[in-house]
Amino acid sequence: MTDLINNNFYTANSTQGCSDGIEAPVKNLTNFLPLIAILLCTYNGEKFLAEQLDSLESQNHQNWVLYVSDDGSNDQTIKILQQYQMKWPLGKLIIRKGPQKGYCQNFLSLACDPEIKADYYAFCDQDDVWLPEKLSIALQAILGRQNIYIPFLYCGRTQYVAGDLSIIGASPLFVFPPSFRNALVQSIAGGNTMVFNLSAKLLIEKAGAVDVPSHDWWVYQLISGADGDVLYDPIPYVLYRQHDGAVIGGNNSFTSKVERVLMMLEGRYHNWNTQNIHALHSVSQLLVKNHQEILKMFNALRRASLRDRFRLMEICGLYRQTRRGTWSLFLAILFKKV
Repeated sequence: MTDLINNNFYTANSTQGCSDGIEAPVKNLTNFLPLIAILLCTYNGEKFLAEQLDSLESQNHQNWVLYVSDDGSNDQTIKILQQYQMKWPLGKLIIRKGPQKGYCQNFLSLACDPEIKADYYAFCDQDDVWLPEKLSIALQAILGRQNIYIPFLYCGRTQYVAGDLSIIGASPLFVFPPSFRNALVQSIAGGNTMVFNLSAKLLIEKAGAVDVPSHDWWVYQLISGADGDVLYDPIPYVLYRQHDGAVIGGNNSFTSKVERVLMMLEGRYHNWNTQNIHALHSVSQLLVKNHQEILKMFNALRRASLRDRFRLMEICGLYRQTRRGTWSLFLAILFKKV
């Protein structure tokens, strides 16, 4: 894989243009090994779970603890986890019962737990495979940029693979800076790519396990809304399996794009936004003043007349990351489905 010093990141608070990229300082981690809490949620994941656990074991950065929240598996998932628990050092893998309210609430139950203490935190899906440098790249990127008192979220692209790990594509490449104006209308990265610092974890804890459609979209909205730093890595370090049992698949094929447009016209996108807006309003005290105002205008936009909807979109500065995404946003506003 490309060495970190050749990597280009897109960051919300960068003073450089995205096209130029940002050189990331390579740090010597030999004498400084922060603890990373890996937050893995499982549900009937016996088919691919062992490969994911093996990829965690092969990480270049080894100072991590794996917290697994199982949502009531009735296959061999728990048995597989217990086998690795016996094989790994004591305390390396901690298994707990999930809330059994779906994958989003399962992940939030881990992220909001104040008893899970570490320097950094990483969401993890049961059916992916992490490249060996996944954690070390994210950690170096964060250490080279963060203010420890400000929430910081690292996220990025994924490599789409089939069940046998053969490459079938990649998630879309996004080039515009991450921001709250983007987060209101789009999730730019899967939770399986996300690594965040302690300040971000404390912010998520304050917000609590809110009712939202997706934990990763919520984390992007919350951290950007609180004026935290969001860094997007255009180089993928996660092999993201596309298979029939996946809860959420990739969105880079023509069929998936058509399906998403149909979901928007059916009102699913509108319902997701309703959930997100309600959650953001419930924690509005955690957002900076400017973003509180943008949230109010976005909510007003959804009820406004056609002419006022597009005017408010411009005032809010809403944008999506691709031309096709922008057109779908226009359609959603046109048909009052945003």
